[in-house]
Amino acid sequence: MQPYTGFAAVYDMFMDNVPYGEWAAYVQKLLNDYGINQGLVLELGCGTGSMARQLAAKGYDMIGIDNSEEMLQIARDKGREGGDSILYLCQDMREFELYGTVAAVVSVCDSMNYILSEEELLQVFKLVNNYLDPQGIFIFDLDTQYAYEEVLGDTTIAENREEGSFIWENTYYEEEMMNEINLTLFIPEQGEEEMEGEQGTREPQLFRRYEETHYRRAYRIDRVKALIEEAGMEWVAVYEALTKEKPKEDSERVYIIAREKRQKNKLYIKE
Repeated sequence: MQPYTGFAAVYDMFMDNVPYGEWAAYVQKLLNDYGINQGLVLELGCGTGSMARQLAAKGYDMIGIDNSEEMLQIARDKGREGGDSILYLCQDMREFELYGTVAAVVSVCDSMNYILSEEELLQVFKLVNNYLDPQGIFIFDLDTQYAYEEVLGDTTIAENREEGSFIWENTYYEEEMMNEINLTLFIPEQGEEEMEGEQGTREPQLFRRYEETHYRRAYRIDRVKALIEEAGMEWVAVYEALTKEKPKEDSERVYIIAREKRQKNKLYIKE
C-alpha cells in the first residue's frame, strides 16, 4: 500500500504530541534571521497542513506540496473550515513544479528522510535552488543516524485509542542506513455504529485493518552538505533541533539551513 493512505485518516490523531506551534516559532525565527519576514513560502511534505497553517497564521503566504492525495484532502478540508487560502499541490518533491519562485522553502517532520538515495536528494535540492528567489532560504530537518540506529532500532511502538489503533514495527538496516517501518492500522468504519447484541449487550464497532510500509534513510551531515553545494546552494548552518547549537553525537534531529546563490538559467521554472 502507498504510504499515508490509510494512515492519513488518523495521522493528526496519532501526531497530536507533535509541538507544531513550537516548531513553527523556531522556523519563523530562523527565517527572520535571514530576512524572510513575509512573502511566499513553500512547504515540501506538508501532509495534513499543520505546519503550513501555523506559518500562514504568522503572515506567510503558503504553498504546500505532498504526494499523498489523502493527506492533502484533509489539509484542504481543514483549510475550508478555518478559512485559510493555502494552495495545496499533489506532487512528488523529487519532480515538483511551480510557476515562479518563492522566498523560502521549508520541510519538517523528517520529510527529507523519505528521499532514499543521494541522487534523488540531489534532485530535490536542485529543484529547491531553482525555485528560490535570489538569496532565498531553505530550511529542513532530518532525523539522524543515531535516532534510527540507537533510539528506534528494532523497536515496536503500539497505541490503542477509541478512535483507532496502530502497531509501528521498526527495523534498521545499518549498511543501507535505512529505517523500515511496518505499520498496521485499525480504523473505525465510518458510518458504522455500535449495534445492539443479544440480551441488550453492545456489539463492538467494526474496524478496518490497513497495512503500510514506510522507508526512511539517514544521511551523514557531511554528505548532505556536499549535495547542497553540488545543487548550487550555499551551505549556511546545521543546528541541534530547536536550538542554535551544534549537533551532538546523540542528537536525534537536526535542522539544516541553505541559501540560494545567484544562479542563471532557472531551468525548472515554467514560462
